[in-house]
Amino acid sequence: MIKNYFLVAWRNIVRNKVFSTINILGLALGLACSLLILLWVQDELKVDGFHATGDRLYQVYVRQAYDGKVGAGYTTQGLLADELKREIPEVEYASGFEAVRTYTFERDGNIHKMNGTNASGDFFRMFSFPLVAGSIDHALTAPESVVISRRMAETFFGNAAAAIGKPLRYENKLDLTVTAVFENIPANSTLQFDFLRSWTAYVQENPWVHNWGNTSPATYVQLRPDADAAKAEAKIRDFIYRYAPKTKDLTTELGLQPFPEKYLHSRFKDGQIDGGRIEYVRLFTIVSIFILLIACINFMNLATARAAKRAKEVGVRKAVGAQRSTLAWQFVGEAVLLTCLAVIIAVGVVAMLLPVFNTLTGKQLSLPFSQPVFWMMLLGLMLVTGFIAGSYPAIFLSSLKPVHVLKGGLQFSAGAAFFRRGLVAFQFMLSIILIVGMIVIYKQMKYFQTRNLGYDRENLVYIPIEGDLVKNYAVFKETARNMPGVLNISKMRNSPTYIEHHTGSISWTGKDPLLEVGFADAVVGYDFVKTMNLQLKEGRDFSKGFSDSASYMLNETAIAKIGYKDPIGKPISWGNREGRIIGVLKDFHFSSMHQTIDPLIIRLDEDWTWGTIMVRTQAGKTKEVLAGLEKLCKSLNPRFPFTYQFSDEEYTKLYRSEQVVSKLSGYFAFLGIFISCLGLFGLATFMAEQRTREMGVRKVLGASAPDIFLLLSTNFLKPVAVAILLASPVAWYVMERWLEGFAYKIPIDWWIFALAGVITVIIALLTVSFQSVRTAFMSPVKSLRVE
Repeated sequence: MIKNYFLVAWRNIVRNKVFSTINILGLALGLACSLLILLWVQDELKVDGFHATGDRLYQVYVRQAYDGKVGAGYTTQGLLADELKREIPEVEYASGFEAVRTYTFERDGNIHKMNGTNASGDFFRMFSFPLVAGSIDHALTAPESVVISRRMAETFFGNAAAAIGKPLRYENKLDLTVTAVFENIPANSTLQFDFLRSWTAYVQENPWVHNWGNTSPATYVQLRPDADAAKAEAKIRDFIYRYAPKTKDLTTELGLQPFPEKYLHSRFKDGQIDGGRIEYVRLFTIVSIFILLIACINFMNLATARAAKRAKEVGVRKAVGAQRSTLAWQFVGEAVLLTCLAVIIAVGVVAMLLPVFNTLTGKQLSLPFSQPVFWMMLLGLMLVTGFIAGSYPAIFLSSLKPVHVLKGGLQFSAGAAFFRRGLVAFQFMLSIILIVGMIVIYKQMKYFQTRNLGYDRENLVYIPIEGDLVKNYAVFKETARNMPGVLNISKMRNSPTYIEHHTGSISWTGKDPLLEVGFADAVVGYDFVKTMNLQLKEGRDFSKGFSDSASYMLNETAIAKIGYKDPIGKPISWGNREGRIIGVLKDFHFSSMHQTIDPLIIRLDEDWTWGTIMVRTQAGKTKEVLAGLEKLCKSLNPRFPFTYQFSDEEYTKLYRSEQVVSKLSGYFAFLGIFISCLGLFGLATFMAEQRTREMGVRKVLGASAPDIFLLLSTNFLKPVAVAILLASPVAWYVMERWLEGFAYKIPIDWWIFALAGVITVIIALLTVSFQSVRTAFMSPVKSLRVE
């Protein structure tokens, strides 16, 4: 019997090639989309999940309450890791970890840029980055030690074993000794680096770490196996006050977040962890369900549209004794068979699209054919999809009465027609939500690109200060500024795209001794304002015509925080450096627009030994300027490869996740509307078949072809109109929640919903026009002969 069912199912597929193709195509596209998203979601959930002691591994975060606000972040004090391990019994291991930067290494004339930072000796005991050579006990103990990756060892020494004990020239100023080699970092790790130096070296090179009001590195701890995380967190909550006095209007607390959770939960709201990338995981999981539901509904409508062709078959089967349940399972089986074919096509589509998808998302996904779990997942996806898609047609067709069917054909109740239109409305509701989401995300990304940041990021080039450029900066600046196409040159610690260092050691006249306010701080060279094209609200830029070694510039937010009415010339101190305010800058963005603008204080130091040289070029002359700068750098800094970044590209990197979401949402919206139109085509076909004779009668009574077209099209578009009304408030709520993650965001205007509705109506009208036109121009003689 089962063999007979499959034969019948296959004959129906072959006999109705057009409808079978549309059905399989719709399901295949929906399944391919869901499979891609499922692979992406699985990869996201696995990030940082490979550490052996991950259940005891935590990152410390700092929560601060001031001025009625509560904020939090991961930048911590430089000595915090060592003190936590020494003072808190529950802490087994602890390590500081500074932001990863690019440095130059050399051995025997072999020069390469490598990414790395500093970490404590406990680092490799905490994280599962196995050593392939060397010992953990001696890896990061001495200031001159360095631990490198297998890739870096092969680059400089040929293999890992040959690297141990050998020197590497670091930044052409220091010889470091390789004490260990670790395996290359896997792609699903958020910590990515080629080398690590010791924390002892970091403390020696950064004396500011002894001031507990300054923050920069991250701090990781591993608790003992018997430790209670909640009790450990309670003990460290007020830990800072062991080293810094309590202040009146600032409360500082430490918290612990499980490290494997940080990748997906890294956003704070009111000082508490509140979302992050997990929202994109949830969003795309919902999108995959949406797309699959749209494909299943499409199948239902197309199957129902062909019900009239199967009605007599059902009648005959029932007349000879077939049970309803048997017929229902037959039609579900046919749906599963179609789904099986769709799955095969979907896997092929995914295999072809994966390289493009990986490029778009920055992933390294692949189809895990060798894993039994993948095949079980695929089988489950096929059965669930086939059952959902085939459920309504199976219930509907198996319920037909053989007497009615064999006597006079198939008649549909008003309830059945309403249900089918409801399915189409639901399809288009999901599609409209996707379209609105695509438009809002695109507008928010466009807002980032076009918003006035307070400085001009176009034609601005960043060059790292390294090697002999430290001592030759003055020569570099004087020579480069005389090049054709160069407008201005300055320097800055870090870069204006992201000022990460903050200090709490700012004081001014009238400040409450117990009040502590966190300031972003920057160190710059001469011509900073001109090079950045910043706007001065009051005062002046740093100038060689004055003695500005004890002068400061502040932004508007900092002045508002201090409370000075006429700030120019007023005293202010940064740690032990007493000085006066010479300029007030209009606020400009120096971090992501997810955050509000912090108070900023800037001081002058032309001799600062690291950071970024900023070169402002004339529009259209950047290529020529870069060629000249490369030649100049090679002459002044021959031991370092010439590297540079464009300011606008560095700014764009701040929104890499949002860019991926924007592109994917566009593709998914198109896919959703395309599959929905297949469903609408099915409904149009069904209604045309049902009303062919009616349209013939109308034409005999005088109705014109345009009248018939308008009547049919209006009926087809009613579900779309309902979908627009239902989708708009849902889409508004979803996108409003998404925009809450940005301190600066667009309004969700009414026209967005209107545009989504117009797009949907036009596409739907084009979809049904074929059937409408065909029926409208059909000869009434042929229409009335239709059985």
